[in-house]
Amino acid sequence: MGESVSLAGRTAVITGAGAGLGRSEALALAAAGAAVVVNDMGPAAESVAEEIRAAGGQAVAVLGDVSDWTLGERLIAAATSNFGSFDILVNNAGILRDKMIFNLSESDWDDVIRVHLKGHAATSHAAAVYWRNASKAAGGPVYGRIVNTSSEAFLFGSAGQPNYSAAKAGITALTLSTAQGLARYGVTANAICPRARTAMTAEAFGEAEETGTLDALAPERVGTLVSYLASPASHEITGQVFVVYGKMVALMASPKVENRFDAAGSAFTVEELDEQLSSYFVGRGQYETYAAYSVAELEKPALAVD
Repeated sequence: MGESVSLAGRTAVITGAGAGLGRSEALALAAAGAAVVVNDMGPAAESVAEEIRAAGGQAVAVLGDVSDWTLGERLIAAATSNFGSFDILVNNAGILRDKMIFNLSESDWDDVIRVHLKGHAATSHAAAVYWRNASKAAGGPVYGRIVNTSSEAFLFGSAGQPNYSAAKAGITALTLSTAQGLARYGVTANAICPRARTAMTAEAFGEAEETGTLDALAPERVGTLVSYLASPASHEITGQVFVVYGKMVALMASPKVENRFDAAGSAFTVEELDEQLSSYFVGRGQYETYAAYSVAELEKPALAVD
């Protein structure tokens, strides 16, 4: 409590920031005082950078594909050469190739894994190298924040998104590994599972209703959490997964052991497994799996907005 939520004097790199969630995150961090390196594939990146500058902030655009392993270094170089520091990485860039597993093509799989998972890994690697070297030079911890974009698709195992669900599960595991690996250097890493109405999710969420108030699925709501996680105030928060939408931020618990089965002797036989497991799973419901369907219970109160 009492730590600053200001990002003044900090520099943030945000991928996929030309539209949607990334744009809202870039604007939120800029509003909190951060200089922003806006990354995207096309001219929209420069448009968002100009929007930030027009509002009195600092921003530059760097075009490039996040799955290019060398882009991370270019983004960090842009941060340090233009603004003198690199403090925050927000990984947001992604694409969709939604198919059921029986309709999934090799390119549908490769493209989504490449952009989402490899894209997160590439920038995280570059950031980790930078902060590790900075910490060694400083002789102690430095300021570093990583916010990765996962999804409820990994919690549910979305049937029409085997590629996207797998990529987001991988991003969550990457976040946990990054949090562990960089803790000694003062760096935190967290993942968010946002629901937001953007061009990428238009098919799922449709158009916003005109209510005169901020849309419950407005990406700006997500930008606020990202700004907080990027701030000094969040220094004790790392290795966490948050679901965010509506007027809610929900902290996910780690998986728990439901039951333990033990062999009578030194090892199980198939017959003994049958005896213990088959009876345990009799009548098990379709949704009583490892998938976290209980998260769906959050929806109504989360979307209710004043």
